[in-house]
Parts: sequence; structure tokens; C-alpha cells
Amino acid sequence: MRRQVLALLLALPLAAAHAQGAAPADCPKAADVTPRHLVGLWRAEFADGGAGATLLLEPHKEYAQSLSGEINRNGEKSRVAADLEDGAFTLEESADGRRISATWLGDLVEGSCGREIRGQWKPEGGGQERNFVLRRVQGW
Repeated sequence: MRRQVLALLLALPLAAAHAQGAAPADCPKAADVTPRHLVGLWRAEFADGGAGATLLLEPHKEYAQSLSGEINRNGEKSRVAADLEDGAFTLEESADGRRISATWLGDLVEGSCGREIRGQWKPEGGGQERNFVLRRVQGW
């Protein structure tokens, strides 16, 4: 009984840290996140309140340290290719599968364990830039 009470008391600070939003011990720093950490389903939201999107990232079939996938905006789908280097995220979007239609430039949010990216979406041709947040829906 005494050991159970001691174990419970030792676990309380850890539980309190998680409740306060502290990162778990296995949470990688932004600079330590690799492309494989980004594989999965993401939700894109824009600061201007415009329609969001769902983004699926998978390992790139030809380039081991890159990602590819698809973005879905209410049924309209585009292909994407992405890279991650030292916490800096770059994603190119192609509506027709040949030409880049938009570029996403962002940074991993420190303390998010690789589950949040913030940056700017830039359409090709000089359209209006938009601030975005990508949040992991599921994945590693």
C-alpha cells in the first residue's frame, strides 16, 4: 500500500505538467522533426476566415526526404509536394499536376511536437497572400 501511494505521489507532477500543456518527454523540438513526422492528415485554416482545406501528406515515392500528397478544398483536389529543413516547411501546390499554383512557406511551432505549422500561402501570379495554420488531424 505504501508503495502505491508513493508511486501515485511521484506521478502527480507529471500529470500536472501534461494538464498545463507541457510537452511530453518524447516531443521533438522543431529543428529535430523529420519529414516522416509530418506524414498523415492535416487541417489547413486561414487567418482571414476563408474556407479551409484537408491535406494528406505521404512519403514521396522518388525523393526519400520529401513528401507528396493531396489537398482537398470542399471536393476540389490538387497535388502537393513538400520539404522540411531545420523546421522550415515548404509546400508546392499544383491544381493541374504540372504547374505550381501556390506555395506554402511556414515554420514548425516550437512545443507543438511537430503537429502545428504556421506561415504564409502565396498563390502564383501575384494574388493575395494569406496566413495559414496547419494542424495535424492524425498521423504519427
